[in-house]
Amino acid sequence: MKHIYILFILVLFSCTPKEKTPTETERWQQRAENTEIIRDDFGVPHIYGKTDADAVFGLLYAQCEDDFNRVEQNYIWAIGRLAEVEGEQALYSDLRAKLYMTKQEAIDNFENSPDWLQDLCVAFADGINFYLSEHPEITPKLLTHFEPWMPMYFSEGSIGGDIERVSTRKIKDFYDRSNTELAIVDDGLIRLEDNEPRGSNGFAIAGSRTASGNAMLLINPHTSFFFRGEVHMVSEEGLNAYGAVTWGQFFVYQGFNDKTGWMHTSTGTDIIDEFEETIQETNEGFTYKYGEEQRAIRTNNVTLKYRNDHGVKERNFTTYRTHRGPITHANGDKWVTTSMMWSPVKALEQSFIRTKNSNHEEFYKMMDIRTNSSNNTVYADADGNIAYYHGNFIPKRNVKFDYTKAVDGSNPETDWNGLHDLTDNIFVFNPDNGWIQNCNSTPFTSAGTNSPKREDYPNYMTSYPENYRGIHAIPLLDKAQDLTLDRLIELAYDPYLPGADQLIAGLVEAYEIQGVTNNELRDAAELLKKWNFKVSITSIEMTLAQFYLRAYLRSGKVTRELGFMAAMQYMSSESDPKERLEVFAQSVEQIKIDFGSWKTQWGEFNRYQRNNGAIRQEFNDSLPSIGVGMASGSWGALASFGTRKGKNTKRQYGTSGNSFVAVVEFGEKVTAKTLLAGGQNGNPDSKHFDDQSQRYADSEFKTVAYYREDVLKKATATYHPGKED
Repeated sequence: MKHIYILFILVLFSCTPKEKTPTETERWQQRAENTEIIRDDFGVPHIYGKTDADAVFGLLYAQCEDDFNRVEQNYIWAIGRLAEVEGEQALYSDLRAKLYMTKQEAIDNFENSPDWLQDLCVAFADGINFYLSEHPEITPKLLTHFEPWMPMYFSEGSIGGDIERVSTRKIKDFYDRSNTELAIVDDGLIRLEDNEPRGSNGFAIAGSRTASGNAMLLINPHTSFFFRGEVHMVSEEGLNAYGAVTWGQFFVYQGFNDKTGWMHTSTGTDIIDEFEETIQETNEGFTYKYGEEQRAIRTNNVTLKYRNDHGVKERNFTTYRTHRGPITHANGDKWVTTSMMWSPVKALEQSFIRTKNSNHEEFYKMMDIRTNSSNNTVYADADGNIAYYHGNFIPKRNVKFDYTKAVDGSNPETDWNGLHDLTDNIFVFNPDNGWIQNCNSTPFTSAGTNSPKREDYPNYMTSYPENYRGIHAIPLLDKAQDLTLDRLIELAYDPYLPGADQLIAGLVEAYEIQGVTNNELRDAAELLKKWNFKVSITSIEMTLAQFYLRAYLRSGKVTRELGFMAAMQYMSSESDPKERLEVFAQSVEQIKIDFGSWKTQWGEFNRYQRNNGAIRQEFNDSLPSIGVGMASGSWGALASFGTRKGKNTKRQYGTSGNSFVAVVEFGEKVTAKTLLAGGQNGNPDSKHFDDQSQRYADSEFKTVAYYREDVLKKATATYHPGKED
């Protein structure tokens, strides 16, 4: 009888209808019903979802509304299909991506990730694909359907991902020596054509230095303009994050929730190493020496497509890997493995978990995942804590080897020995001085006299020296008292330029020693002699200083190997005074050639211009632009404005530096102010394309609507994805 009962139960369950798996279209519709987007008066999308995945779906839909071009471009690059759009010259960027992860490996990573992360990745793809289905007028350059494994290729939000440090020129030289005429994408340098060093400023302020007694945070990334949008993500599962999101990613990269705030700066921690492998060719293939054994090189066949005048062509490559990572190039007869952090699942987990932490204990636990490889993190919270994490992913190394150069891969002692525990890393927590700063400079001045000590840590934990921004920030923070959000903005935009102070002091010294007979040169030197070294839109002195610096750097009298601060030291005090005056005369003459008079105000020369939605702007002096009273971070400007000239322009135009900026105060409720270069939307026809342009030039921040009642007061549009009309 018992057996009959069991049989009956089995038959009953086998006859019970199984829950139908929704189709992709049905899933889109369900997500859209569960998601609401509210656009505020500056076009910032506030996304409300029932679940975290619903919020991700709405976020990607909103990002596509604002700038699908950049969303798509980031993934074309990340997944290694750039050559299909930009031609054969991009082939080795694509090969670089495939060296570290093939498409199948990305799929495997996705399928082996936790269920909650898979759900977010599916929602990511659904948000973009639903947008494309609802907007047939949008024609993608290449990607007509996005897949949930794609975020595995794009798991960090920093402007210069770790992989970009690997030279495509060297990859080409190793994997294809046949085509010597092929253009090279880059040489492993994380900087754009304006030559402006990439970095950021992060300040955390304790309540002892604020008017309210609450902790504050400055979020000031120095990235290329329009690299990130401003967003707000909310769900019924505890997500309530506001800040900057890199186009195409599903987590707030730099921002805050109501309890914690986080700001990333580029780190000088050594996170990438090269290992020279001793190779032997056998009948079975290549091997590499590892101690007393010969290990087999793993190979993989990669087919890449590229576009040319005759259509789409293909190139086949055989790639090589050791246990340390891919072979990227050769040093003589030694093949070189380039090792870096490559753990996309954990990196995505860490990036999303960070947005939901509610106190420092949770934040510390998140940081212990240790996959935030390229960044330092400046932190503040509602409990009044401030903290600084210098680096995060730090491999343990044998200190008897010099990892600033390629090490001997045949010696097992050179292997990484796991990661340093979080407790080993450089860390600052609630220092007595009441402030923390990092401006991509040394961590050993991050908290004044309360800073960590260099001798307590291995050399490879930091490489960046002090810079002019750090030199600028420290005395300002030392004096800071009774800070409010507005006073913090004033501090973050302080116009003093320590680099100009040093450079021009040397020029004035030369003028006083040598003297000049030319009336214009004398008048210009006398003007500089009285300068307070503060940049402003009306400053003639700033124009003189910029042209003088540029003339000196282009004169051939300063070697690039010196580094910027050493070059400034040479130009200001080590060079011959006569040489300084000769270069100054050339610079004054150039201003006259370009603008008719050496008395040219800085804002006439230093401009902001955004002509269209193109990723690379083509600047034009005859088109409208706005004068900007900021300067390059190289001078020590905290509010950085990196520039380049156009093809035939006399003026220079902003391309990087202050992009998304936020000041945040934590207390019973979080309050914040933000500013975005240009505007939220990449479409010139949108009113939010340039509605923050003049505000950007004037440093006029907007107040963040964080709580729903405040969002509704500022709402200009409320809709579900697909029903924005």
